[in-house]
Amino acid sequence: MLAGTIVTVVTAGEGRPLGGKVALVAGATRGAGRAIAVELARGGAVVYATGRSSRVAGPSEVGRPETIEQTGELIAAAGGEGVALRVDHLQPDEVRGLIERIDRAHGRLDVLVNDIFDGGRYAQFGTKFWEHDLAGGLRMLRIGIDTHAITSHFALPLLTRQPGGLVVEMTDGTAEYNAAYRHHEGFYYDLVKAAVHRMTIAQAHELAPYRASAVAVTPGWMRSEDMLDAYGVTEQTWREATAKVPHFCISESPAYTGRAVTALACDPEVARWSGQVLSTGQLAPVYGFTDTDGTQPDCWRYVVEVQDKGLPASDHGYR
Repeated sequence: MLAGTIVTVVTAGEGRPLGGKVALVAGATRGAGRAIAVELARGGAVVYATGRSSRVAGPSEVGRPETIEQTGELIAAAGGEGVALRVDHLQPDEVRGLIERIDRAHGRLDVLVNDIFDGGRYAQFGTKFWEHDLAGGLRMLRIGIDTHAITSHFALPLLTRQPGGLVVEMTDGTAEYNAAYRHHEGFYYDLVKAAVHRMTIAQAHELAPYRASAVAVTPGWMRSEDMLDAYGVTEQTWREATAKVPHFCISESPAYTGRAVTALACDPEVARWSGQVLSTGQLAPVYGFTDTDGTQPDCWRYVVEVQDKGLPASDHGYR
């Protein structure tokens, strides 16, 4: 029995592109994971959304107010079908129980999204590896790597039961950007993101005989709940933050990532991307989706061509 189980179910409408599909979004309490869960459900998939923060058990170590129940309510408000569950993906027995539940209810899993992290709070930016708090660094590795490995270990036998399955590993940074050491974030953060890329390559290779795919997806500068709070703005007033942080002009909403992942899940030729790291800005013109303001921000191109070159902030030509 999964602790603190909460279920929110609304029958998905007919004619949606993901009708009949089942998705698991691991790490869906807030941010990109929450938006991905909502958009997949909007597309017609039955979505299992998991996280550690709940009204029943209280907040996780992250200490944020968002709960997994709220994600379930947002899925319902979008007209989707979802099951919101409190699951700790560092606990193999809880993950095993989750996959067994999905198997009993549906006998299939079509999309797995590994979005668990939020370990950046342990990062000591600008600190030398040997001066970084060891316990915090190792905790970051556990949250950002072990959770993904544990979840895929139990989920992939179900996902490979029928062809066409898709694994999405959520990361931060394109393959090109992460090829260099991300010294500003430090050793542990860099290692997590490099590991996620390698996990994507490995899963793509091992899933290929089952006609399944694995990709990594990176948002740009995402306006997560935590980011908005840090800058003292809301999703409606976010541009006010550019007065103090001009390059925030290239930021994007979590929904943009949700739409990117949903576009991939709907693509019958998604195997063409298998093993690659894909950005929201890269995928938007390919699939034709936009952010909530109707634009297509290309953050990682902006970072390389404008921000890292020390040029004045301007999103002209990058949306």
